[in-house]
Amino acid sequence: MIHEVFMPALSSTMTEGKIVSWVKSPGDKVEKGETVVVVESDKADMDVESFYEGYIATILVQAGEVAPVGDAIALVAETEAEIETAQQQTNSGGASQATTEEATTSPGQMADISATVETPASASTRANESQNGSNRNNGRTIVSPRARKLAKELKVDLSNIKGSGPYGRIVAEDVEAAANKGKQPSTTTVPAPTSKPVAPPPPAPAAKPAQIPAPVAAVPGQVVPLNTLQNAVVRNMVASLQVPTYHVGYTITIDELDKLYKQIKSKGVTMTALLAKAVAVTLQKHPLLNASYTEQGIQYHTGINISVAVAMDDGGLITPVLQNADREDIYSLSRNWKALVDRARAKQLQPEEYNSGTFTLSNLGMFGVDRFDAILPPGQGSILAIGASRPQVVATADGMFGVRQQMQVNITCDHRIIYGAHAAAFLQDLAKLIETNSQSLTQ
Repeated sequence: MIHEVFMPALSSTMTEGKIVSWVKSPGDKVEKGETVVVVESDKADMDVESFYEGYIATILVQAGEVAPVGDAIALVAETEAEIETAQQQTNSGGASQATTEEATTSPGQMADISATVETPASASTRANESQNGSNRNNGRTIVSPRARKLAKELKVDLSNIKGSGPYGRIVAEDVEAAANKGKQPSTTTVPAPTSKPVAPPPPAPAAKPAQIPAPVAAVPGQVVPLNTLQNAVVRNMVASLQVPTYHVGYTITIDELDKLYKQIKSKGVTMTALLAKAVAVTLQKHPLLNASYTEQGIQYHTGINISVAVAMDDGGLITPVLQNADREDIYSLSRNWKALVDRARAKQLQPEEYNSGTFTLSNLGMFGVDRFDAILPPGQGSILAIGASRPQVVATADGMFGVRQQMQVNITCDHRIIYGAHAAAFLQDLAKLIETNSQSLTQ
């Protein structure tokens, strides 16, 4: 039997996908559950696995090309003898008829190849398994295509490797480490070297300034097509134009927050995590600011999930999500944020890691921007724009003048459910927390 391979829907908003690379070539044997192609969805590259065992007969959509969700992208033959038949069907334009009968009898299995798209609950389960050292899914080892290829070249047994990638997935670095470990010589007695004075450790590197995305190479007069991520941003921004929004600004003194940051930044805490934590804690008192509009009414979310906008080097914007930021301690939150950004840059985020946000932060203050208006993301009620902190001369309570470190924030809200007084009260409580009780963010 010949099966069609369809472009899978990797997220609820995905309408088309781009083939990043084919892991398998025509004629290659395919095992059930084995990765055969890498597909770029709206904001991430996803491994797509086979539901069937067989042979890749022909590839209909080549690497770099785009296909709508549900379109056939390849044919899989169950036996080698059927490969030529599948290729003839492709050449004669009859590929779509190859599985008409199967599609009719098995409506629940539309695609022969599909990526795993998880609910937040199942993702949480997999995350817990990953923390316990598991890198298997229903008894199957989860391996990135590059790692699998490298393992074959280096003759490394994947079953003995503990994955360090997302959800315990084995990545290329794991394979290289296992290969190098296998080459280590046996332990021998080595004469103690002559003692030498120990050089002092190098000083800690200074904090790097915010990384500005590299400008996209452009030729005057040339039209450069948008990539998949940029097209996703376009669709979201156009959708945002249908929402009536307004902006409310507030000036916050951050001397106490700066003092706290200097105390704990050596432990890996970032200012982004501190701000996300402060916003999340304040949202506990203002659930309406964490809600969103639906045609049925106001959707109050069960968790406070803070999205933080990140500009991608190759264009576009993505918003990794800090899940339940109000309940995570600041150290775990900072570690999670670093891991999310690394995976976002590598386009390895899972859908629930960028589309489950309930409130968004956009911080351009790291680039020296004083104030700006942020566009409301679809499906959310609020987004907070954060400007740079600067020393300002202010009048103190005792009638004197003093210098205070201040920053401007500007919130954009959906006026269908959140009114000006709601936004102002939220900003007032956020300022109070940052100005007088920043130390509580570490508790």
